[in-house]
Amino acid sequence: MSNLVPLDPKPDFAPKHAQPLPERLISGAPAFKTWAQDASRDGSVLTGVWEATPGETHSIKGTTFEFCHILSGSVEIEETGGATHSFAAGDSFVMKPGFTGVWRTLETVQKIYVVVQD
Repeated sequence: MSNLVPLDPKPDFAPKHAQPLPERLISGAPAFKTWAQDASRDGSVLTGVWEATPGETHSIKGTTFEFCHILSGSVEIEETGGATHSFAAGDSFVMKPGFTGVWRTLETVQKIYVVVQD
């Protein structure tokens, strides 16, 4: 097993389908797809590609750290008590543990993610 894992931005395998939890949904009917591509042995670090269709949800990171790189589409992320930021293809950002806010998918978005769970 290699310790170098390329991430495929256009995976050719079936994704896992999901929807936001009812208590997280604010507006719209967003649908999610996840193409998980790698995980650490203990499952605390996860990587892959994620997609969301337009809608608005509460984002709550808890003890999770997440790095995101937008491949396509656009979002606005409003931090509770803070600023609203817009991200589109080519942009990267980090949501640190304790982050709470609103995730607005304006145009179907795909991102590469690296999640570190505590």
